[in-house]
Amino acid sequence: MNKYETVMIINNEITEEQRNSIITKVKKYILENGIITEEQDLGEKRLAYEVNNHKKGYYYSIKFNAKATSISELERIYRITDEILKFIVVRES
Repeated sequence: MNKYETVMIINNEITEEQRNSIITKVKKYILENGIITEEQDLGEKRLAYEVNNHKKGYYYSIKFNAKATSISELERIYRITDEILKFIVVRES
């Protein structure tokens, strides 16, 4: 298993319940395919540039261990979730 870190920026205009639902969905997929080692709720921050007419976003970071084959499905989940403005998944050394 490899070590990864992912950061997602969620639309800050949705309700807290909707945001928690998205985070839970992502965490559930990660736990099905690996182990979460650390997670951080980074809160609402101003974006460096507008993304889909949004100037602020809600940041959430997760560090986890998983097989490389599960990352493409995680990225697909990010892409099909409209409330996720941006995301990144990075392999740690």
